[in-house]
Amino acid sequence: MNSKRPVNLDLATIKLPLPAYTSIVHRITGVILFIGLAFLFSAFDSSLESEASFNAVKETLQESAFAKFVLWGLLSALAYHLVAGIKHLIMDLGIGETLEGGLQGAKLTLAISAFLILLAGVWVW
Repeated sequence: MNSKRPVNLDLATIKLPLPAYTSIVHRITGVILFIGLAFLFSAFDSSLESEASFNAVKETLQESAFAKFVLWGLLSALAYHLVAGIKHLIMDLGIGETLEGGLQGAKLTLAISAFLILLAGVWVW
């Protein structure tokens, strides 16, 4: 075993390329969506119990700033995850597999996602 191998355990000093960060965020948004769907399904189930419970869920989503923030967060995670997933599918077709193509794809993913997240914010609020 080569004992002169460089070891860097300080994660703050590691410089990852932009495509690596977009891939990490893609995984994080997947986890957020997985957890958030439990809350959405719970609200959906509660809204189907009766007309009164439907109106309660509707009122909560319309008037509660926290509920709007959570909904916007889930829509933001969905938008980013969708755009990054499409980018991965395009890369699976062999398009944008170079270093430059990966960087351009990451920038495009961030730009389209930012637009969709702003659009979701306008829609929710």
